[in-house]
Amino acid sequence: MSSDRYPFPVAVSRLGDGDSREAQNTRAITWLQSQPGGALVVVTPRKEFAGESLKRLVSAPGTLHLTWRGMSSGVLHSSRVLYAWPDKDHLDDLWGVGADAIAVIEWGEPEAAEWIEDAQPVQLFPGRAVPTAASPKASSTEPLPNGVDKILEHVARMAAGYSSGLKWNEEDMVKADMMNRPERWASVTVEQVRAKCRALQMRPKDVETITGFLARRKAGHRFNVQSSYRGFTFR
Repeated sequence: MSSDRYPFPVAVSRLGDGDSREAQNTRAITWLQSQPGGALVVVTPRKEFAGESLKRLVSAPGTLHLTWRGMSSGVLHSSRVLYAWPDKDHLDDLWGVGADAIAVIEWGEPEAAEWIEDAQPVQLFPGRAVPTAASPKASSTEPLPNGVDKILEHVARMAAGYSSGLKWNEEDMVKADMMNRPERWASVTVEQVRAKCRALQMRPKDVETITGFLARRKAGHRFNVQSSYRGFTFR
């Protein structure tokens, strides 16, 4: 199972009724080992962790064990990745890693909910594997007023051209427009902007950047922007 945003096999091992963390770990390992691809990489929050099956996998010859600290997502390219207990920020880092396959061991449902919607992984429960149905939310977003739709479409096009997402100048343009044209953004909610950005398939971190700007502006925050953009507005 894969999506346009994750064009390789992806699975998430979830905790079911009467389940155990060890069984949850084992399901992820079994699924990942059945996938074709490169070397096995195990990512855990810290070097020390609980789970006998995971410890055996980490100690197996040829397995690379990484932790969150100092890890670059680029190292996951062309590997089969077991990602244990990631939070939302670390799940967001999986965007565009170019792995051969990824199995996530879910820690908490709220942390993984948005990633599951994006990645559409196979969901591994005790005794069954359930495909994730594509959500209709992304394709059914309401048009946003006052030209906000066009702004977000422009920003998404620009961000898609960079390997690392939005650049500072696009961020400054958005911040300047929010300050110089407050009436444009007044009737638009943070969640509407989030839905539109996700429908445009923006990187998760770029979605958080744009929605963070709007949330801060609605709370009365003013932004510092480079002098060349202080009077900027989108037409």
